[in-house]
Amino acid sequence: MAKIKKGDLVVVISGSRKDRGKQGRVLEVLTDRDRVIVEGIHRVTKHVKVGQSQRGSRTGGIETVEAPIHISNVMLVDPETKRGTRVGYRTEQVERDGRTRTARVRVAKRSGKDI
Repeated sequence: MAKIKKGDLVVVISGSRKDRGKQGRVLEVLTDRDRVIVEGIHRVTKHVKVGQSQRGSRTGGIETVEAPIHISNVMLVDPETKRGTRVGYRTEQVERDGRTRTARVRVAKRSGKDI
């Protein structure tokens, strides 16, 4: 189970010198390849073939898009200290529709706050 989910705020801890230390939101988690796509991080140029849209305007050219980076190169940002933190779990009893269920809650190791 991935400790990082879509929409989380993460910080890059290793990799390219230009991206190290930057923060961004996770746009997509690729669980089969253990990679994440982070907004504004690891931007690459992509050449797109020229085509036509329905209205007749031309599409294509050179675009800049975010490329996936390995999930081990990012760390979740602690909501309290705004620095990178490891993720832990604790169980909690949740009552829904008259039933009591056990739920796993993500916890920041640095501050102990729920994520």
